[in-house]
Amino acid sequence: MHDAEAPDTPPVKPPAKPSHDPYEVLRNPDFRLYLIARFIATVGQMMFVMAVNWEIYERTYDSGYGRLALGCVGLTLVLPLIFFTLPAGHVADNYNRKHVIMITTSILALALIGLAVVSAVQAPVPYIYLCLLVGGSARTFMWAATASFLPQLVDRQHFPKAINWTSSSFQLSSILGPIAAGQLIGHFHHAWIVYAVNAAASLTCCVLVGSVHTHHSVVKKEKMTFAALRTGFDFVFKNRIILGIITLDMFAVLLGGCTALLAVFAKDILFVGPRGLGFLQAALPLGAILCSFILAHRPPLQKAGRSLLIAVTIFGLATIVFGLSKWYWLSFLMLFICGASDNVSVVVRHTLVQLLTPDEKRGRVSAVNNLFIGTSNEMGEFESGLVAQWLGPVFAVVSGGVGTILVVLGVARIWPEIRKYGKLTG
Repeated sequence: MHDAEAPDTPPVKPPAKPSHDPYEVLRNPDFRLYLIARFIATVGQMMFVMAVNWEIYERTYDSGYGRLALGCVGLTLVLPLIFFTLPAGHVADNYNRKHVIMITTSILALALIGLAVVSAVQAPVPYIYLCLLVGGSARTFMWAATASFLPQLVDRQHFPKAINWTSSSFQLSSILGPIAAGQLIGHFHHAWIVYAVNAAASLTCCVLVGSVHTHHSVVKKEKMTFAALRTGFDFVFKNRIILGIITLDMFAVLLGGCTALLAVFAKDILFVGPRGLGFLQAALPLGAILCSFILAHRPPLQKAGRSLLIAVTIFGLATIVFGLSKWYWLSFLMLFICGASDNVSVVVRHTLVQLLTPDEKRGRVSAVNNLFIGTSNEMGEFESGLVAQWLGPVFAVVSGGVGTILVVLGVARIWPEIRKYGKLTG
């Protein structure tokens, strides 16, 4: 048939370009409630982190074991992760995740009220660790339910943006929390008021989560057997990409994290006091927020794996410079860069872990992810405190930064598929 004889046909429309509207996901009312709830809770949590580190260091400074006492905060919080991660994942997959979040947040609020009382009456320091242990146990169950609940609130194509906005909310609250805590402690010279504010924030979060209309429906409940509990581990170790990115983040935070020693640097090296400490802790999330804003207004990362490796390398280099710096504003800038580079890692890791996992396993896989990352966070603080006690804070931070870079090189070689991973939503 000649072209002149061809019947009229409608022109073929080119495929619609995917929407890159950074605010589209915020029009989802359930996601907005979830985001606001997390923001309020995290403001209180960041106030708490700054306050408990300040109080413990102040109360143990004269004993000569203040740095080690700071490290023990991380050790106390990691114990619930070790013992309760598997049950937490099972609960998140076999019970209504929204209800689990509400119950565990309420328990966390009670632990914070207890901590406020201990602080107000200046009870012995071991009681502080006891309250941290109770709160950390509730947090372990809450984390597994929270991470696996988010994918049910948004569509798959919007999930990277949801992760990015969640990260932005976390980082903004991480700026406001330490600054507010520093101002409150500087004014009242006590930390109990900060713990009370955090308890109120947790209860507010509980009410907001209860207002979310989406419910997690369990298709088929499984008995709590050893085989069911280890499902998350089995899935992670069979998926090389998830295993690789979790391993990268775990060791990078274990070695390169310097947040546990910020009180030491503020007091003994930079000489800036509690208010300066609050701004130092705010530098990390401030950098992350700038990075989040840039990512929100761009299409999903096209070379996500390569971007992840570069970001963690930059994190290690900035950590080294921070450890060597004795100038306050250079230290602030390096923490800012650490926050920006870490945000790329957070967005890539959380997106891939959730999108590559079936919904019926998300709770258990999220629990395993929390175990890896939470353990590295808390044990990293203990490691930093221990090394600082023996060899000094500068050596602890600089050697950690060097170790982070070595970890990137090792992961890139062992898991080459991470280097080759392309579009984030692919």
